[in-house]
Amino acid sequence: MKMHVKANKIQQAKSDKIFDICNKLLVWFFIIIISYPLLYICFASISDPNYVHSGEMWLLPKDITFEGFKRIFASDDIWIGYRNTIFYTLLGTLINLAVTLPCAYALARQELVGRGIIMGLLIFTMFFDGGLIPTYLLVRDLGMFNTIWAMVIPGAASVWNIIVTMTFFKVTIPRGLEEAAEVDGASVFRTFWQIVLPLSAPIIAVMALFYGVGHWNQYFSGLIYLTDRDLFPLQLILREILIEQEITAELMIQGTNIEAIGEQARIAASIKYAVMIVSAAPLLILYPFLQRFFIKGVMIGSVKG
Repeated sequence: MKMHVKANKIQQAKSDKIFDICNKLLVWFFIIIISYPLLYICFASISDPNYVHSGEMWLLPKDITFEGFKRIFASDDIWIGYRNTIFYTLLGTLINLAVTLPCAYALARQELVGRGIIMGLLIFTMFFDGGLIPTYLLVRDLGMFNTIWAMVIPGAASVWNIIVTMTFFKVTIPRGLEEAAEVDGASVFRTFWQIVLPLSAPIIAVMALFYGVGHWNQYFSGLIYLTDRDLFPLQLILREILIEQEITAELMIQGTNIEAIGEQARIAASIKYAVMIVSAAPLLILYPFLQRFFIKGVMIGSVKG
């Protein structure tokens, strides 16, 4: 009997080892799949496009050149775009948090009058909206057309993010803690600012990352609402640079200048990959510092809810 139990334990240990090995192999498989495209873009941006197109450059860079980055950063518009995008991201994220956090906290309190009706109206907007033309007319009539506010006000809150934040408050913040603050004479606003917010760092970081990424990658609002180039975000500037290079290459093809065509196509290919790096690098640098808050906030704010 004892030998049989011991054999079962050994057999279980072997199965655990096999399971762990399979998990590790699967994790490494996904790491490679996810990492390779990123590494390929990074190395392609500094490699000779001829090697990239021929397939000779598939991992490590070949014939390193920074022509694409030189062409991009030679434009003054790039620095204007960076300045504007950083401003839009910071201002827009602050506005988003200023709207999302109080709204979610209010909806998390069961005693809120009309809570069900408000939630129903918010959820309704997740499935139906007014469309582009009514939104454009509204932005214009409010005097926000061709101003910085057109980039940050129309998307001041996301209903999905409000729901996730509300779930976080309901699950994580003990109701007894709020009741104790009320007994001590704290108002709802003071409880929110001095007790709830300091305990909500994970979800604040998650919402800041969600909104920040959205503002950083935003170009459609600028394309629709902005006409002043001094207000263009980075993504819109990069889009113009890429389109200009493609148009130039097409015009040169019509001129049948073979050498010039090859050189322009080479530059356009370098710029294409360099644009990806220039637009994504700041977020890739920032993300590791928020990763632990991001994982905790998402798990608590959505799974447990």
